Amino acid sequence: MSTAYDVTGTTRVKRLAKRGAYDHETVHAILDEAALCHVSLVVDGRPRVLPTLHWRSGNRLYIHGNSKNGLFKAMRDGAEAAVAVTLMDGWVLARSAFHHSVNYRSVMAVGHFEEVTDPEELMAAYQAMMDKIHPGRWDEVRWPNEIELKQTAVMAMELVEVSAKLRTGPPVDDAADYDLPVWAGVVPLKVESGEPIKDATPRSE
Repeated sequence: MSTAYDVTGTTRVKRLAKRGAYDHETVHAILDEAALCHVSLVVDGRPRVLPTLHWRSGNRLYIHGNSKNGLFKAMRDGAEAAVAVTLMDGWVLARSAFHHSVNYRSVMAVGHFEEVTDPEELMAAYQAMMDKIHPGRWDEVRWPNEIELKQTAVMAMELVEVSAKLRTGPPVDDAADYDLPVWAGVVPLKVESGEPIKDATPRSE
């Protein structure tokens, strides 16, 4: 069984190719850590972008939303989509303005979404989404009812054309600039969960 995605003309990292990665472990780790993705496709001849929660189960990437979403209709009609995910890990401050950069981990995938209609996969997808938001949450909440299931669509893309691109480490300056009296290094960035705030809405009698 392959542990890396095939490199295609679409997914090959061309600029700074050494930053590219195609192995499942790297790609899946980025997708699993990131909370949001941006899905883009052409609808009625115009470009559209949808920022949305995503999650992964095996080699399938899931998103969900209102069943009447115009982008979902285009997906059902066969429109190809591109998905982008980015984690920003730090500002890279160089000695020159030109060499400032960011440390990041990103994934790009291209393919076709299909609507999940199999009841077992659908409920498993909802559970995976809940567990990504908060592990074990699915066992605590009320599950979707028929009305909610009808109002919501879950779309899935089989991960086939996928690549990751990453930058790590300190700034890379021109040799002559290392003697400049300018602070250089990395300012780390991270997303953290804050202290939970309990919902104070009283129960109805």
